[in-house]
Amino acid sequence: MSYEWLTLAGYWNDFVHAAWLTLQITLLAFILALLLGLLTALASASRVGLLRAVASVYIEAIRNTPVLLQIFIVFFGLPSLGITLNAYTAGVIALGVNVGAYLAEVFRAGIQSVSRGQMEAASILGLSRSQIFVEVVLPQAARAVYPAIVNNLIQLLLGTSLLSAIALPELSGTATVINARTLLYIQTFTITLIIYLVLSNFLSWVAAQLGVRVFHPPLVMKKRTRRSFLVARQADRT
Repeated sequence: MSYEWLTLAGYWNDFVHAAWLTLQITLLAFILALLLGLLTALASASRVGLLRAVASVYIEAIRNTPVLLQIFIVFFGLPSLGITLNAYTAGVIALGVNVGAYLAEVFRAGIQSVSRGQMEAASILGLSRSQIFVEVVLPQAARAVYPAIVNNLIQLLLGTSLLSAIALPELSGTATVINARTLLYIQTFTITLIIYLVLSNFLSWVAAQLGVRVFHPPLVMKKRTRRSFLVARQADRT
């Protein structure tokens, strides 16, 4: 059996490159998701009916359709409209748009958790609407929803595996190619699972350290298993 693992050692560079690519896609898509989520949450709370309607349609359309089909639409569908994207860009956009819809609801809940009395008090002190949001609402909302944001980051990492469907050589796609070459099913996908586990725990650790240093008093996050992440994601969907 040892020779089978030694065979896969020759593909070590492929696994490392795929893991790095997966991490890149995760971080870029997450940045896009944060921007979309915050803008959509603000649109949902807007006094302009059109903005609220657009935000509602975006959230409902994305949250109630399969992410794989959303990836296909971005990669295969947009070229028919004259917009051609490579697999990397399409993957970042599709995952960012998908997670952005979930973060929009997270941000909306965080904003609503801040009591109206604090905003009225800030207004009495002469702060503008933008100052109230940046200095009063946003810090408190960010602290309240930070664990949920991290949950979505981890799910985004795991969701990159779907990009193998558009031939992007991320971790799952690379593992599929290596498996086809070696036919070492157990060994290949076991290594892949371990790498995903390492990456997800690394991101969780970084997020926990960030929570301790950014928030005052420090926000200490308990270590959560993948099962709890999936439960949290399912709760977001309902």
